[in-house]
Amino acid sequence: MNFASDNAYGAHPAVLQALIDCNEGAVMGYGADPVSARATAAIRDIFEAPDAEVHFVATGTAANALVCAQLSPGFGRIYCHEDAHIETSECGAPEFFTGGGKLITLAGAMGKLNAGHLQEALRIGAAEGWNGGRNAMLSITNSTEWGTVYTPQEVAALSRISHDAGLPVHMDGARFANAIASLGCRPADLTWRAGVDVLCFGGTKNGAMGAEAVIFFDPELAEGFAYRRKQSGHVFSKQRFLAAQMLALCENGLWTQLALQANAAATRLAEGVARAGGHFLAPVQSNAIFAAIPLAAHQRAVAAGAKYHLWPDASADGSDPVPVRLVTSWNTPDCQIDALVDLLCQGDGA
Repeated sequence: MNFASDNAYGAHPAVLQALIDCNEGAVMGYGADPVSARATAAIRDIFEAPDAEVHFVATGTAANALVCAQLSPGFGRIYCHEDAHIETSECGAPEFFTGGGKLITLAGAMGKLNAGHLQEALRIGAAEGWNGGRNAMLSITNSTEWGTVYTPQEVAALSRISHDAGLPVHMDGARFANAIASLGCRPADLTWRAGVDVLCFGGTKNGAMGAEAVIFFDPELAEGFAYRRKQSGHVFSKQRFLAAQMLALCENGLWTQLALQANAAATRLAEGVARAGGHFLAPVQSNAIFAAIPLAAHQRAVAAGAKYHLWPDASADGSDPVPVRLVTSWNTPDCQIDALVDLLCQGDGA
């Protein structure tokens, strides 16, 4: 019973087959191969962005950090939510690759930035002068680190404020597929049409073995990025193995199908958490559940081997109720969901 992360589960069979298929024969390296070309074309088609520049990397941390370095100088101020992955979970990679860029974190309910708060923060930051550095970019995450989802209208409002201040907008889309599956909108409507300049399009959490795509909707913003990617060690000599994974996900809408499955699993689990007396800390809008569950239920689950994270971290141990984060994957078995729900509900008259 592993609900610690969607990273816990493996790659989809179609992805594995694509890796086997592209292993045949000899092709040019470093992205000059037909698989990379097909994957790039497929991504451009999905996003209705024929001129977009697409670069493949192996991890979400690399994607985010390299985009931050591309958009922000070392003296730049990078605005993000206080729970953003670039702030809490990337070991200072954005700061390292920017050469000193400063993350300016903002509070916001359930993982979302507030437009008014962002506007005021940018105003204050612009007045800092040399001492505080220069406003450089905005980074948002969709779906968020709380499992909530920004709508196209919410993204557009934040992007408008950022662009009015002269700043580009980056979207951490490690779980972008889950946001699209939740909203049912067109990918373009949630990205470039809403003002997003660069998207880190996640594959690893959605059925890939390890692949992400950095998409610059404005090619001019990508000037020099190929060198930056090379310098960081993310230009793979056998790039076809990265591209093949993303191509397999993009073909026949597999990426949205898998996200729909993950979201549906979270809905099923959330219904059980509610029956067990759990109190939700955020609405369940994607494949992540944030809830406070009774201490006795938590103890039963852990004793039976269930794996999930306390929220926001292990300091919540001993609380009653216990705040937890539960994440489902594209292939989380229903039997494991039912087993966890049974454990949570035991002894509660549910």
